[in-house]
Order: sequence, then structure tokens, then C-alpha cells
Amino acid sequence: MKKKILTKRLRELIRILGIDPGTRITGYGVVEVSRQSLTHVEHGCLRLTAKQMSKRLLHLSEELDRVIEKTEPTEVAIEKVFVGASAQSALKLGQARGVAILAAAKKDLPMHEYSPNQIKKAVVGRGHADKKQVMFMIKIILSLIEIPDSDAADALAIAICHSNTSSSF
Repeated sequence: MKKKILTKRLRELIRILGIDPGTRITGYGVVEVSRQSLTHVEHGCLRLTAKQMSKRLLHLSEELDRVIEKTEPTEVAIEKVFVGASAQSALKLGQARGVAILAAAKKDLPMHEYSPNQIKKAVVGRGHADKKQVMFMIKIILSLIEIPDSDAADALAIAICHSNTSSSF
């Protein structure tokens, strides 16, 4: 009987890992969704300092594996590539995204992608909100004591966006 209750409870809990990929700093944030409540689990920034891109991507892969092992997400959400600044930047960002997607795939975790405008709209209420508005709303929504670093706040926003828009909850 106890096992059935625990199994049912585990199915009710959805733990989302949001990833804001970058080749220098990758933000991550984990939230838990249960019966329409949203709880902050963890957030942080993975700082990639190696000079060679291949070494940074390897470090990113190892760190994301550690985050996934530690936080045990049931789903992963990631930001889509925005090709605003330059094609070169978009290509580098795409490499970091690929590493993040692979980290989720290795653990057979469902992967969901959202555009920057979808994420901002889900968190702030409008798709063209600025970073400070997103960071402030993350603090409010998750009842955090302090506003997280920009990259971690973006990752939490991605996770919240998924919790707001997914039909699996």
C-alpha cells in the first residue's frame, strides 16, 4: 500500500530543469510542480573558462551531467537560439545547446524548447520584457530572498515557462 501511495505522489511531482545555454556561462534552474504549486529547488551558473571551445563544451557536458544527477529532473526545458547579434554567435550558442540537449537525451529526459518571447511572456506577461523585469519576477514568483544572477534567472524563467505552458501537468 505504501509503495502505491509513493508511486502516485512521484507521478504528481514534475521537476523541470531549465537551461539557458552559453559558451562562457550556462545558467540552470530547477523548479518542482505539484498540483498547481511551483517550488524553487536549485539554481546556478556553470562558468566555462577554458580557451579552447572544445574544452569549454566538454566542461559544460560534465557539469550538466552533475546537475542532472544531483537534481533528478523529470523534464528539461531550454531556450531556442536567437539569431539577433551575429551568425557566429548563433553558431557558438548552437554548440552549447547541442551539449545541453545531449545531456538530457543521455538520461532519456523529455526536452522542450521555447523562444525568448515565449519565456518572457510566461514570466512577465509580455514578450518584450527586459532582463531586470524577468529577474524581478523570478524572485517574486519563486519567493526567493535575493534576485538570482541573470543567467540563472533566465534558466528559472525557462523552467517556469514550461510549467505554465505544458499540458502534462
